[in-house]
Amino acid sequence: MLKRPRPGLYAVTPDGLETPRLLMLAEAALAAGIPLLQYRDKSGDAVRRREQATALRALCRRHGTRLIINDDAALAREVDADGVHLGGEDGDLAAARALLGPDKLIGASCYADFARAQAAAAAGANYVAFGAMYASPTKPQAPRAPFNLVTRARQELPGVQVAAIGGITLDNAAPVIAAGAQFIAVITDLFEAPDVTARAAAYQRLFAESAAHELS
Repeated sequence: MLKRPRPGLYAVTPDGLETPRLLMLAEAALAAGIPLLQYRDKSGDAVRRREQATALRALCRRHGTRLIINDDAALAREVDADGVHLGGEDGDLAAARALLGPDKLIGASCYADFARAQAAAAAGANYVAFGAMYASPTKPQAPRAPFNLVTRARQELPGVQVAAIGGITLDNAAPVIAAGAQFIAVITDLFEAPDVTARAAAYQRLFAESAAHELS
């Protein structure tokens, strides 16, 4: 049975980095004990993508972090990643499940659309992602997703974990976690931080504080 990742920071790699810098930044984030790392590269360079994904898989194994491949189920299978994340136009969830099998994670971008999240859950997604929660430097035209979508998904899709993405920083992440997000997906505020490990650890502490508050 597939073990669900623990809640925490979901690091998403910046697009188009050269391999040495990509691996340096990824290892800095992994050193904080994050649960998920997504490899995102839209360059179309198949050789580089395969090489980088393979190297990241080795790093993630060393740190006990799940590696998710953005938008490419075939690459996820080829490098034995832990799963794939699919956007709205990036392939069929059922086909990805058939390709990867029952023991891999499949995530789905659901934007600000709860019906899309319901359909993703029915098709076998392990987690659904809502966003942009705030104005996003990566996707400035993305529509905003209200926090209550996160809360509703936690209530109505009990078998599926919930991620939030888009414009999230250390300063504004706490309300998103309080709304029920089990993963906070971050690119810019993490990988452009002066100390990536320290920033990742600070995000992890937000989840620990939220869990302690729920128990109190």
